[in-house]
Parts: sequence; structure tokens; C-alpha cells
Amino acid sequence: MRHWLDDEIIARGRLPLLAFLLGFLAAFLFIRFSVRMIRAKVRWWPGNVAPGGQHIHHVVFGVVTMVIAGVALIATYQDGTTTTGAVLAACFGVGAALVLDEFALIFYLKDVYWSEQGRASVDAVFVAVAVTGLLLLGARPDAIVNPEDFRDNPNPWVRAVLVLLTLLGLAVAAVVIAKGKIWTGLFGLFFFPMLLVGALRLSRPGAPWARWRYRDKPKKMIRALDRERRYRRPLIRTKIYIQDLVAGKPSVEHAVAATEAELDRTVQPAPPAPSGGRGRGRS
Repeated sequence: MRHWLDDEIIARGRLPLLAFLLGFLAAFLFIRFSVRMIRAKVRWWPGNVAPGGQHIHHVVFGVVTMVIAGVALIATYQDGTTTTGAVLAACFGVGAALVLDEFALIFYLKDVYWSEQGRASVDAVFVAVAVTGLLLLGARPDAIVNPEDFRDNPNPWVRAVLVLLTLLGLAVAAVVIAKGKIWTGLFGLFFFPMLLVGALRLSRPGAPWARWRYRDKPKKMIRALDRERRYRRPLIRTKIYIQDLVAGKPSVEHAVAATEAELDRTVQPAPPAPSGGRGRGRS
């Protein structure tokens, strides 16, 4: 473990990234434990912060922490030590966890923490942990050219090609995301063939791509609907069970019922594109 820390983390300048991840995880686990204690009305645990009766959500503390840590990181960028950077990165991770734990509140602009919509916060946390973990393990986005390759090559034609390759990779990622495949687009940035597969396969039925492209192609829409129900059912069930494990007491029965409810809600043909939208095209 010590050799891994010295050789793979400290020697490669990833100590601040590790500190960010540890601070993020510690803060997320703590705040989830705290809100569950508050919800259970445990007497020995402090309640909500509500001066004058105004409930202050922990996203506020997260934003303040991120701003302070971010400004301090910028201020110490030139002459700060690795230890200083790691400490400030950990503080930034704490703030980020408090913010993303209430991502659903920010997205929906209402308190949906314990509702079905509140699962968006858990999704946001999973994405942050996954991306940070990949970067910590040394993974580099294949779809984005390494900045060092760009800086080290003075040939303007080579630089132009590198820029075009980056734009191409980002364009393919945009297509994948437009098809509603968020996780494929995320991991595809680190493994470009996955992006290509996601871009070539059918869109999810409720995604913008289906609205733009499948409006006059009922066969493709039917295939997309059938594939969504057939293949995504076990994935959604597992995701909901894990989300409940993080956010509250998990239940297999609830995961099954919630999966069917989510499928009924989301597996619908995309609505027609608004006037002036994109025209017809191929999948």
C-alpha cells in the first residue's frame, strides 16, 4: 500500500486528487448518516440548522466551502506545497459532496430530497466518484487529446489535427449523450471505442435523438421501446436498490415496484420535436 501511494499517487502528482476523493466520500457518508439520524428524530443527534426558523440546507455550506477552498487553491497555485494542495483539495471535496448530495434540490428548485426525484443526487455523486476514480487510476480521456502532446509539438499542422481529433471525439460524445446514454458517454471519454458503439446503436426512446430522428420511423421507435424494457429493467432495479442502500433502508420489493414505475414513466415515445427543430435523419 505504501509503495502504491509513493509510486502511483505522490510521484505522479495525484495526491491532491486522492485527498479530494477521500474528502468527498467522507463528507457524503457523514451527511447521509446525519440526515438519516435527523429523519429518525434521534434525540442525541443535532437537528437541522434553522436560525430564526429558516432551514439552511447543507448545499449552502457546500457552496461556501467550495468557494473558500477554490480561491485558496488559486492563491497558492504558484508557491504552495503539495501538502497545502492536498488539504485544500480535501476541503473542496467536502464542499462538492455537500453540494451534489442536494443536486436534485438545485435541479428541480424544490426540496425533493426524500422523493423519487431525489435519486438524481445519488446519481450525481456516483458520476463524481466514478470520474475521480478513473483519473486517480491514471486513466486519460481518449476522446480528448493530451494537452502535453499539443504543447510539445510546434508543427501547426499537427496541432490542427490534434484539435480536430478532440472536436471529433467531443462530437461523438455529444451524439451518445443526445441518445440518452449518459454512462456510456462518460466512460466512453476514457475508452473511445465505447463511444463509437454508443453512437451507432439505437437511441433511448425518450432521448432528444429519438425526438429528432424517430418521429417518422415507428419501427425504430418500437425497437427502442422494446429494448429499453427488456434490457434496462435489471439495470434499473440494481441501481434503485443501491440508491436506497445509500439514501435509506433498501427493499427488494420496493426496488421491483419502483423499477416498473420508472419504466412506465420513462419508456415512452419521445414527443414531436418543436417547430424549427432538427429534421429527419438516420440512427
